[in-house]
Amino acid sequence: MTKLTKGSCLCGSITYEVRGKLRSICACHCTQCRKTSGHYVAATKCRSEDLNIVGATIAWYRSSDTAERGFCSTCGSNLFWREFGATFTSIFAGSIDGPTGLNMDRQIHTDAKGDYYDLPDVPIGEQEPVR
Repeated sequence: MTKLTKGSCLCGSITYEVRGKLRSICACHCTQCRKTSGHYVAATKCRSEDLNIVGATIAWYRSSDTAERGFCSTCGSNLFWREFGATFTSIFAGSIDGPTGLNMDRQIHTDAKGDYYDLPDVPIGEQEPVR
């Protein structure tokens, strides 16, 4: 049986379903993630083909030469991050409806963390290669 995970933005204009496996949570402390979220980002990811996004208010912002971020143009909820040409899409963990069953087991870009918080007690990992 394929696992089904659902999520949404704050106002409910965008909903999504993932039919498949989610990766454990990774904390990203890069400047872009901190600016878009107001803190660091905790994200899982799935195969892009397993993700179904519904809602006319989805907007994509090209945040670098290599990636874009998906958000709701009504309420501003940050929902997704994806590298151009990659087969995976990152999903901001806080947008998942209900219990996730996932654990944060790594963090990246810790050298760019804000000076107003301590790092979580989670191993520091390398940027994952995109598959």
